[in-house]
Amino acid sequence: MNKYTHGRTCVYNINYHIVWCVKYRRKVLSQKISERLYELCHEIAKAKGFTVVEVKVGENDHVHCFVSAPPKISITQIVKYLKGISGNRLLEEFPELRKSLWKGHLWNGSYFVETIGSTSEDNIRRYIERQKNVQL
Repeated sequence: MNKYTHGRTCVYNINYHIVWCVKYRRKVLSQKISERLYELCHEIAKAKGFTVVEVKVGENDHVHCFVSAPPKISITQIVKYLKGISGNRLLEEFPELRKSLWKGHLWNGSYFVETIGSTSEDNIRRYIERQKNVQL
């Protein structure tokens, strides 16, 4: 598999490991909600011009996401898309989430991000794959 992406004006290999949490670390990401979140992340990425390589929920209260993106899209914009759109859609589709959360926010305001070099890509994939989605 070629690790480089060929764009119109550049060749790149830009990857990020992003982690964000549910507001108040509430353990509300059930299997059903998590599966919908996975679908949403892939849909958002496709629509906005980047790729979600892997996404998993850990301990029902946080999300690990492995993203590959072109250099024209900032990490801030990627996180804004993923958290903003997915949060709004999940709150619409699963109104029961509002019982554990208030003020209309699913996600905590902060996030963690690190760049992934080509040598550690496999390690990050294995790490995210091992994340357990523990049932409540």
